Amino acid sequence: MKTVLKGASLFALTMLAASGSALAGKADDTLNISFTKELENVDGYFNSSREGVIMQRTVWDSLLYRDPETGEYKGNLATDWKWVDDVTLDLDLRKGVKFHNGADFTADDVVYTVNWVVDPAHGVKTQRNVNWMKSTEKLDDYKVRLHLKAPFPAAFEYLSGPVPIYPHEYYAKVGPSGMGQNPVGTGPYKVVSVEPGKHFVLEKFDGYFKDSPKGQPKIGHLDIRTIPDINTEAAELFSGGLDWIWQVPADQAEKLKEMDQFTVANESTMRIGYIDMDAAGRTGEKNPMTDVRVRRAVAHAIDRQAIVDGLLKGKSKVVDAACFPTQFGCTDDVTKYDYDPEKAKELLAEAGYPDGFTIDFYAYRDREYAEALANYLNAVGIKTNFKLLQYSALRELRMKQGTPMSFQTWGSYSINDASAIVSQFFKLGSLDTARDEEIKKWLDVADSSIDPEKRKEYYAKAFKKIADQAYWVPLFSYNANYVFTKDLDYTPTTDAIPRFFQMSWK
Repeated sequence: MKTVLKGASLFALTMLAASGSALAGKADDTLNISFTKELENVDGYFNSSREGVIMQRTVWDSLLYRDPETGEYKGNLATDWKWVDDVTLDLDLRKGVKFHNGADFTADDVVYTVNWVVDPAHGVKTQRNVNWMKSTEKLDDYKVRLHLKAPFPAAFEYLSGPVPIYPHEYYAKVGPSGMGQNPVGTGPYKVVSVEPGKHFVLEKFDGYFKDSPKGQPKIGHLDIRTIPDINTEAAELFSGGLDWIWQVPADQAEKLKEMDQFTVANESTMRIGYIDMDAAGRTGEKNPMTDVRVRRAVAHAIDRQAIVDGLLKGKSKVVDAACFPTQFGCTDDVTKYDYDPEKAKELLAEAGYPDGFTIDFYAYRDREYAEALANYLNAVGIKTNFKLLQYSALRELRMKQGTPMSFQTWGSYSINDASAIVSQFFKLGSLDTARDEEIKKWLDVADSSIDPEKRKEYYAKAFKKIADQAYWVPLFSYNANYVFTKDLDYTPTTDAIPRFFQMSWK
């Protein structure tokens, strides 16, 4: 593991060279924030990054809100909701809500937003977030009827998360591009400046509705910059240019904690890491990943516990199934692959690769983790051409032509239901590298049944086959290290959505 920790000493030198204290943010009521990954489009329907999820919850509101502590669904833009039948939901809407541009929130906004995003022609990036809805109709100015394509027991989870409501007249005029450049929502913060992928400035929305379950925003301004390098982040933190950073690697977080100049908090997240392999052969007939023995060899080649212990640390755990353990329908009763490099070599020889082979191996984040994985693969004869791309570039490549092998992560939009992960990647969509018709049929049942036990049964079938065929190699759950000024009052939550609107100065 020594080779993947080489950045730690540079980080320490950066901290020693930096000076000052992080008091500027409190002094001018501005929380200075760093994201390490680019957010090209603020329109939440056209990005799928964690940063996009965070921005969506900050700038926009959804119809419902799930309390991160209790799991209770509360009224947000809707005040009441009831099922008419298994595929029809009526929602009463909140009166007196304003958009950031001064427009009144009404049923027209819900109807336009839902009917627009469910149209496949508009190309919402994560179709799974919206394609369970059929349409919405207006019953009166503050009541709508939502029609589902089929029974969808996870409806409330999605309505409380990745289905933000947009102002209908504005969105009809500017579309996704305009919304990305000049976002308009009803949320606790409004965007006042956008430099795509680099810099976002938000300010407290003084007109935010008083009964919001999110509470009222307390900090005047949020200044969010993209700083991909941890050493630069550290220098900014110590000089007072930053007040809050997250996803700090474990070794760096430990060093910062020892210095006792900042609050360092660790919390688990719903994100899991996994190796995705081209089992369906999209990248060419000679792709070794079409052979289940090769995929199983990959699974046996990785010492996942060593990576958790040596790199992730904190509250991370080894994951055996293609889901986060708390999600409804997730099960660990699946084939498990112990770390066994000799077994991996035997499987490769059986598959016709006694001397191994060379393959392109892609990643978009966590270079240290990806390099550790590559080292394990190289050790059993799978020689990797490691390629680190931006998230958007890798996603497009995977969608259009596929990649033979990649290190991926997925946070399920913090939706605590297995449909948010397994049904996203195993129902023959553009990111499905298995293309298994049987799994798709099982997931169709699990995603639509109103019987909880039947849902568990069919999700279990899917997870067991995914593991048996080694379509994915699930690796570990993530944790997040948050480092912030001691002037800030903040407690991380397990859904890994920093709620800036609930932070305050001490």
